[in-house]
Amino acid sequence: MVLKTFNVDEETYNEFSAMCKSHGMSMSKQIQMFMESIVSQEPKAKQEYLEKLNEIRKGKFVSVNDFSERYG
Repeated sequence: MVLKTFNVDEETYNEFSAMCKSHGMSMSKQIQMFMESIVSQEPKAKQEYLEKLNEIRKGKFVSVNDFSERYG
């Protein structure tokens, strides 16, 4: 088991802590289960991001085969 520290806004922490206590759940176990569910799914980028990335890739770039030769 690993002990990690995360920054979470206090209101969210307090609400989540209260919810866990009221349902008799372990806060740490809930976070672990959330992380496991995220990493077990194939991450999908938002279409908006992919479109923006595609536009950036179409930009005007200088082709450099040998950086040291070109820039010394």
